[in-house]
Amino acid sequence: MANKQKKSKKQTVKSAGAGVKKTATVARDEKISSRGRIFQGVVTRKFPKRVSIEFERTVKLQKYERFLKKKARIHARLPDAMTHDIHPGDLIKVQECRPLSKIIHFVVIEKVKGKDENGNGGQK
Repeated sequence: MANKQKKSKKQTVKSAGAGVKKTATVARDEKISSRGRIFQGVVTRKFPKRVSIEFERTVKLQKYERFLKKKARIHARLPDAMTHDIHPGDLIKVQECRPLSKIIHFVVIEKVKGKDENGNGGQK
């Protein structure tokens, strides 16, 4: 009986390994599912497959009863279909997704305004 259990364990490991490989290759071809929070921000830098966006948020300092402006910088995956539409200075909308790399946890979902339509062009 001990031999049969060892064989079944080996078969389970092999089939799981084969299944994992198939899943990984399929996941790259599938559309990235988005979930979670949605942010709007101005594109500060553009890379071949990602963009860096920046937006301001207000934080209340309880001790001083004042509000403070903080900037947040997020890296987001840029889909191939939107590569030619997005430029630095554009206002875009990003949504949270599964971690795609060490720094990329968001994906671009739409362009809200162009650099010329922004008013300040993304700069102060």
